[in-house]
Amino acid sequence: MGLLSDPNRRRALISLLTRLNAPICVLCYFAAVCWFMGLSFEPFTLRTYMSENAMGSTMVEERFPAGERALATAKEFGAHKKKVGGMPVDWLVKTMQARGLEVFTQRFSRTLPFPDENNERYIVEGTNVYGILRAPRAPRTEALVLSAPCSPGDDNNQAVGLLLGLAHYFRNQVFWAKDIIFLVNEHDLIGMQAWLEGYHHTNTTGMDWSPLQGRGGSIQAALSLELSSDVVTSLDIVLEGLNGQLPNLDLANLFYAFCQKIGVLCTIQGRIQRNDWDSVSGYSHAVQTMMLMVMKQASGRSWGDHGLFLRYHIEAATIKGINSFRQYKTDATTVGRLLEGMYRKLNNLLERLHQSYFFYLMPSLSHFVSIGYYMPAFGLLAVILLLRALDLWVQLATPPSRNEDGVADIEQSSTGVLSVLTPLVISHLTGAALYMLPVRFQEMAVEHFQVSETEAVVLTAIAVYTGGLALPHNTHRLISGEGTEQGWRVLKLVAVLYLAVLLGCTALINFSLGFILALTLVPVASFVTPHVPKLLSAVVLVILSPAFTLLFSVFIFQELQEMPVSFQDGWMLYLSVISQGILDHYLYGSLVYPLIALMVYPCWLLFWNILFWK
Repeated sequence: MGLLSDPNRRRALISLLTRLNAPICVLCYFAAVCWFMGLSFEPFTLRTYMSENAMGSTMVEERFPAGERALATAKEFGAHKKKVGGMPVDWLVKTMQARGLEVFTQRFSRTLPFPDENNERYIVEGTNVYGILRAPRAPRTEALVLSAPCSPGDDNNQAVGLLLGLAHYFRNQVFWAKDIIFLVNEHDLIGMQAWLEGYHHTNTTGMDWSPLQGRGGSIQAALSLELSSDVVTSLDIVLEGLNGQLPNLDLANLFYAFCQKIGVLCTIQGRIQRNDWDSVSGYSHAVQTMMLMVMKQASGRSWGDHGLFLRYHIEAATIKGINSFRQYKTDATTVGRLLEGMYRKLNNLLERLHQSYFFYLMPSLSHFVSIGYYMPAFGLLAVILLLRALDLWVQLATPPSRNEDGVADIEQSSTGVLSVLTPLVISHLTGAALYMLPVRFQEMAVEHFQVSETEAVVLTAIAVYTGGLALPHNTHRLISGEGTEQGWRVLKLVAVLYLAVLLGCTALINFSLGFILALTLVPVASFVTPHVPKLLSAVVLVILSPAFTLLFSVFIFQELQEMPVSFQDGWMLYLSVISQGILDHYLYGSLVYPLIALMVYPCWLLFWNILFWK
């Protein structure tokens, strides 16, 4: 404190920071990247452990015996699904009732803002079927959910068969202290969204659904099951939910513990855990696994039906059965016993899962990176913005130069409010247009051009984004004349502080998204001035813009999944990602699209305007 309270020492410190500003910023940037890459090195991570005492031991005896019967039920379900051309509602109701459940249905419908070409749907109508197994030993104030989506074709039939088999087995047990809800939802996330809104008496997306006639207690946890083959080689757990939310780490720990106990091969991000962490290949494997999680979390989309539970503070995950070329095989009975063990442990909970971490990254199922370990990487990037803001503040506080008569140079010292306010307003108006016009003008685009509604939305978004590069360009000159040297410094100071607050808030909610944006936008905020070479700097700014960040992310994600694509296929995938991002916002409330359109893109436009300041 003495260093800051003493004016002489404070001036010396500020002078040192401004003199070494550029070297410190470069050092912080590379330190942030190295810190992040080092998070996957096993000695720097923590081993997973069970924090919830009620789930601390896996000493329960799993006895589920009906794997073959569940597969027979799955074949029967598939036959009825093929016969009716969709969800066999009547058959499911009768089958659940025969297993002693209280069975209810819910109809729903949703008209999409524009056609979903990936799933070939526009007007969605369906029915959810769910059965409730009432707790025989409790006042029925709490519940657990086991769900299985009814997918097109033969996909996920085995999951529905196993769900019905577990329902029959659970019905004969007397130790349940919580209601167990067995849900078969139609149209994947849309059906799950309708059921959750009906269960919690909310309607945040404008979907039409019938009220639920039966409810259980307050949902404590949920698992979504995806199985599409009679045997699997491994079970993969999916954690990433809507807007980057993650379930409590104890849920993943519980899955890993029972996989280890029963002897099931388990994966995360579809990757098997390796023990050779001290080798280059082992470290590379851990980095790629963690990067896949970062990319998925940054997308803001729900990577399974479980993702929509998280917004209601319900800890949930999706368990996927993977059948690959590996020799190791697991049958339906073993998968059923694993689920039985997990639900018996969740049944012991006295309160919601809360003792473990909610913010983490996982390079493997046995190790995790907590928020206290990965936030310094973002903090080093944020320091760069604060140092640049300090440098600009010192330059603005420096007295203006005087001419030979001792009069201050008014042209350099005065800064009109409009010269700063105008770029701010127009940049954000451009962002508002990027957010609203693509969906609202799709009919007009279809009438004038030979494109589909989905193509019209995506192309309109790209057109508005590209047109925005010209709209804010030197707009301050329209009102206040030529820009001053002080004017661009004030505008950049505002833009840098705006970006620091924006990235900081984003990283607190979705670290992965905030960190990826910081990696590309912090260099832009650091070097851009009106005095750098225009052409080269403009190319660099465009390459580091949010649109190109998304394009690069698409190709990197495909490489990490070991599914590389050509540039043409990558471009088509890029357009698909844009349309899905807009759809996710309107259907489920994903915040990534409005965040980019209304805040990140306008902030980037401010730096674009500074580059061409005259």
